[in-house]
Amino acid sequence: MLKIKLITIITLVILLCACNTQEQSTQLAQIKSENKIRVGTLASASNYYQAVQGEQGFEFELSQAFADYLGVELEIVPFFNLSDMFARLDSGDLDLIASGLTFNKASAKRYRYGPTYRTISQKLVFKQGRERPRDFDDLTGNFTVIAKSSHSLTLEEIKQNNPDLTWSETEEFDEEELLQAVIDGEIDYTLADSHTLALFRRYHPNLSIGFSVTRNDSIAWILRKSNDDSLYALLVPFFGEAKQNNQLYVLEEKYFGHVRQFNYVNTLAYIDAIKETLPKYQPWFIQYAGSLDWRLLAALSYQESMWNPRAKSPTGVRGIMMLTRRTAKQVGVTNRLEPEQNIRGGAKYLAKLIKRIPDRIPQPDRTWLALAAYNVGWGHVNDARIITEQQGASPDKWADVKKRLPLLVKKRHYRNTRYGYARGDVAVTYVDNIRRYYDALVWLDENNAMATIPPTSETEKEKEKEKETKDKSIKPGDANQRISDGVEKEK
Repeated sequence: MLKIKLITIITLVILLCACNTQEQSTQLAQIKSENKIRVGTLASASNYYQAVQGEQGFEFELSQAFADYLGVELEIVPFFNLSDMFARLDSGDLDLIASGLTFNKASAKRYRYGPTYRTISQKLVFKQGRERPRDFDDLTGNFTVIAKSSHSLTLEEIKQNNPDLTWSETEEFDEEELLQAVIDGEIDYTLADSHTLALFRRYHPNLSIGFSVTRNDSIAWILRKSNDDSLYALLVPFFGEAKQNNQLYVLEEKYFGHVRQFNYVNTLAYIDAIKETLPKYQPWFIQYAGSLDWRLLAALSYQESMWNPRAKSPTGVRGIMMLTRRTAKQVGVTNRLEPEQNIRGGAKYLAKLIKRIPDRIPQPDRTWLALAAYNVGWGHVNDARIITEQQGASPDKWADVKKRLPLLVKKRHYRNTRYGYARGDVAVTYVDNIRRYYDALVWLDENNAMATIPPTSETEKEKEKEKETKDKSIKPGDANQRISDGVEKEK
């Protein structure tokens, strides 16, 4: 009897050890054991990049959130081509790929896709000036896409019904480099994902869309295909929570919300103004920015006046930073038409608004809220924050407040607020515009694509002041007048 019990105990111990060994061998157990998850991504403005404030990118932040969800550290591994990234996944050096890649039936035979969390479309693009192609039959030049990409796989599928379709593939360029090659005239056509294209056109408006090749492509993370469900099983609840608590929406808004709309004429005029007009005022933006990024200050000024020092709105807001008389007095501006004074005053006022934002609100939300306040006043922005909280969203997140600001034009909402009616919808467009201008300016500046001049001398200042004094007052509606979107300010 004792012998039987002993055998039973030994058997149980062996079984328990086997189960424990099996559990430790799972992908999740290994991640927990090493206390890190290794995530591969393509380095790009939409996935992952290094900024002044540190690592940034939609996929980076989403991967960080998943690492936090697992309770481990994130090791992000950037790549510059798909082949290397998938080779590392195949070898087991990566736990998953988070790179904004679309679901594809051919790839699904080899890899496992996680839950869908975004949708995009693929666009055929060309340089402005060429005849616009309406379909593949209209292509008359070099058509190049990235090898082994979703674009290449899409073309393979299309070719089944279009046997005459031809294209070249390359591993030497990433998606943005191919777009640049179109701009430079090195190739004639390529395919681009809608979100990458939207970001790229902020500073290259001459890139045009011929037609949509696909619509509503599902984006998902990619894992190795195996019988190990340990990590995949946690992706499902993670993305479920990310959707439910608005985390996905907030990230979408942060990185892509301001580039959904594209205006070719406006963007082209802005790029031209950066090279032709900005150099006259850039030294003052730099001088008076203080703790602010001078490029943000310049972007704000362009939205306000298109860098016209004599701009005037119908409500009497004036100057290159469009200051009211009251605000000008608060920040020590005695002549709103003198651009140096106006820039100094505008910088001081924006800094005051940012400082007024509750300390618990992190960047960049602090700045976006402050920009909205520059437009409609902090009182109205705070009214929108109160409505946001009443509706169960976060009053500290710009993405949530942005959805409620337009409610301030509706009586059933603004009648219950402290400051009443406001054009909150205009404030949303205002902030989106500044964010686009700022992004473009940062890219051009960091890629040495801006015209620069040395600081303006005192003699040049006097000449500029004398010239402005001789200018006639600009009437509202004058064709030469450059003002903001006709927005009233509560400052």
